[in-house]
Amino acid sequence: MALKKRTKAEAGFSMSSMTDIIFLLLLFFVMASTMSSPNDIKINLPQSKATTSTKSVVAKVSIDENGNFFVAKGSARPEQIPSDLLESYIMDIVAQDSTTYIALHADQNIAYKEVVKVLDIANQHKLKLVIATKTLK
Repeated sequence: MALKKRTKAEAGFSMSSMTDIIFLLLLFFVMASTMSSPNDIKINLPQSKATTSTKSVVAKVSIDENGNFFVAKGSARPEQIPSDLLESYIMDIVAQDSTTYIALHADQNIAYKEVVKVLDIANQHKLKLVIATKTLK
């Protein structure tokens, strides 16, 4: 009777495949985080004690410290718009979805007339407008 010697399987675990997966995930998150730029325009917002927030903003109108107008639809990248085309640009965006708010992000050092220009556009067309501020701590 011939007894055969059985080969035993080694009960080890190779970590090289696991480190490859971790490295790829790390690389993905680093690349994805550098591609997103939520706020490209540097605006120094005025401070307020109010803590109200709106979640359904259809357009974001930003005015930087030099008086340049930027408009972004939803979370898209803001585009610089000449002040004479601001009203038609906002109305094109609102025509697609008129049930939500327009957010105004204005630098605290700009002339008051620039803010009033956006407020007049919202008032003439009966649009809902919110003014963005920093909350006091």
